[in-house]
Amino acid sequence: MSNAELLTMAEFSARAGVAPSALRFYEAQGLIEATRTIGNQRRFARTELRRVGFIRTAQQVGLTLEEISDALASLPRGRTPTKADWQQLSSLWRPRLDARIAHLEQLRDKLDSCIGCGCLSLKRCALANPGDEAASTGDGPVFLRREAI
Repeated sequence: MSNAELLTMAEFSARAGVAPSALRFYEAQGLIEATRTIGNQRRFARTELRRVGFIRTAQQVGLTLEEISDALASLPRGRTPTKADWQQLSSLWRPRLDARIAHLEQLRDKLDSCIGCGCLSLKRCALANPGDEAASTGDGPVFLRREAI
């Protein structure tokens, strides 16, 4: 691949919609690859754009960087992933997305009457959490967190 076919950091960042610092981090984590010029400047193949898109989507799903790395390891290097590649990976994400959707719906439905207990600021909390019993299970919205698990 000639240098003319490679993207500079600025070009790649603009095209990917990701800050150069994030791209350097992704590269350091082994999630994307860049070649170097004689002057040690990064150059990215266009195929890396798909990997960055994958990383961003996986983060929105809630995958950890380790899970993202494992998923990327199953994708081909040097070629654009196929529809079948993406379908296989997305099928692994579906249960996690379904769980997040269910949690968000539960949060939405309880938002008007409860902010997760532990606060004792609403009359209902005094019934659901008398004497702040939830404090022994952790800080923050412990009832909503537990139901999400």
